[in-house]
Amino acid sequence: MNDRDLSPATYAVVAGRPERTEGAPVNPPVVLSSTYVGRGAAAPGAPVYTRLGTETWEPLEEALAGLERAAEPGLVFASGMAAVSAALDLTRPGTRLVVPRHAYHASLVAARHLVERSNVELVEVDIADTAAVVAAIESGTTSLVWVETPTNPMLEIADIAAVSAAAHAAGAVVVVDNTFATPLAQRPLELGADVVVHSVSKYLAGHSDLILGAVLTSSRELYDAVRTRRDIGGGIAGPWETWLALRGLRTLALRVERSQANAAELARRLEGHEHVVAVSHPSLASHPQHERATAQMDGYGSVITLRPAGGRAGADALVSAVHLWVPATSLGGVESSLERRRRFASEAPTVPDDLVRMSVGVEDVEDLWADLQHALAAAAAV
Repeated sequence: MNDRDLSPATYAVVAGRPERTEGAPVNPPVVLSSTYVGRGAAAPGAPVYTRLGTETWEPLEEALAGLERAAEPGLVFASGMAAVSAALDLTRPGTRLVVPRHAYHASLVAARHLVERSNVELVEVDIADTAAVVAAIESGTTSLVWVETPTNPMLEIADIAAVSAAAHAAGAVVVVDNTFATPLAQRPLELGADVVVHSVSKYLAGHSDLILGAVLTSSRELYDAVRTRRDIGGGIAGPWETWLALRGLRTLALRVERSQANAAELARRLEGHEHVVAVSHPSLASHPQHERATAQMDGYGSVITLRPAGGRAGADALVSAVHLWVPATSLGGVESSLERRRRFASEAPTVPDDLVRMSVGVEDVEDLWADLQHALAAAAAV
């Protein structure tokens, strides 16, 4: 049996295990060495120096590549932003880079740096407006289209297949940040994308205890380009972080199943709540791209956005009033967390000032709901 024929839930458990020889460990070891013994010319693929590759990365890279159905091995990086930066550098100097107007703010900051560094023309679009995205992709001048879906924090859903088809017709590469969805809910490479990026720190590792990123592709040419960027840039993953991420990945399916179910239920209850101005989650029929999410994804994700009564002051009051939810940035851990996104100066000005991004965890949904009701009442009292 080919392990890649297994369901993603099963594959996350079995991928990257050592061979089943008598007395072998069931988990891969952590190798703590910066260099390797070598005499004469190094054989192809032989370990030489850890910055260029180590057996400690390989089990996680194998597991991630299988989950995303990538033909090439995965590439792990020191952080999600190291992975994002390496993928953005696929943009050719002097060409156009199309990006979502709403996306992880550090990714947009990195894209804007390319404008100054590489004479890149940056075009920001509503990634959910497929016609607008296609119109922004100019044949011969656009070299890369960056897609984030669902977007951070607005939860917009892009049509990956349509955008990829238009980009390829224009000779452009498509990169999809799949952090919010995870490969259990969405596999962009199967929909036509060229490259997938993950902040492994989030759902894949799942315990808010490490920083790590990854890039996946089925193109040997793109794989070589990104790997060269990692080799030369030196944004390599640490051995302990890599091992912890693989351990966290084993329970990915359980965590995603529970957190998505919690998110959908909380969104349902929040919609129409007397102290809620607006709520968004792709599971809701009121979400503008609900039908697209249903067709493209195998789940709706575990992030909700909420605008409570009381405006910005109400949002701050809500964040201060919770007891079970953790007021913190980042997302994808087993614990539920939330924050008012515009507390960051670099967040897009089109994100409402009172928008609270909620990363739903695996706690009992009734406990999460009771805490939210208390906090919503505090927000309404402002």
